[in-house]
Formats: sequence, C-alpha cells, structure tokens
Amino acid sequence: MNIDVINKNNVEIAHVKNDEILIRDVNSALDLMATVRYETDCDRMILDKSALSEDFFKLSTKLAGDVLQKYINYQMKIAIIGDFSVYESKSLRDFIYECNNGKDIFFLENEERAVEKLSMV
Repeated sequence: MNIDVINKNNVEIAHVKNDEILIRDVNSALDLMATVRYETDCDRMILDKSALSEDFFKLSTKLAGDVLQKYINYQMKIAIIGDFSVYESKSLRDFIYECNNGKDIFFLENEERAVEKLSMV
C-alpha cells in the first residue's frame, strides 16, 4: 500500500493507492482508517473504487452503510473515486447521490474532483 499526502488550501488529504482489495468488511475498513491516521495524521482520504469489495456496492449486504457510518463516527471524510456508471441499481445511484450532496462522503470520477471536494469541506 502506498499513501500519498496531497495538500490543497492548507488541507492535507491522504490518497491510498493499492492493487488489492483493502476493504472487505468493517474491521478492514477500520484498520485502513487507523493506518492512514497513524502514518499521515490526515482526517480526509481518497480511495480508489478497486480497493473496495464488490459487496460494498450491493446495498443489501449493508457493508457500505456500516463502513461509512464508522468513518463518520471517527470523523474521517472519504472520497471514493472511479466509474460508478457500471452499477444499474437505482438504490445505489440514490445512495451515491445523497452522499455527494453531503459533506463527509463522496463518490467521484477522479482524484482531481476528490481533492477539490475534500479540500473545501
């Protein structure tokens, strides 16, 4: 795992880069958050969609809700980047829409947009 720290508008954002799935369940999500905080002291994170288990994007598993609730509870803002148009679920599209209209969790197409959003909130 490689973590780059991006600084924009005096806000530090950790971009986690990895070729493997990092979040398979709530515990792995908490481990990742703890690692990012320990290694970078950042409270904002960018994560590629490929680092998430596909179960995350099946809302019936409740993985997305459980993981993202932990991130909110521990005050870690997160932007997940990638192509979400591949998912046909209306519920997932609505979930992504609602997240993107908030201030803590974002599903965006690229790093540039993620940095923009996370450095403003």
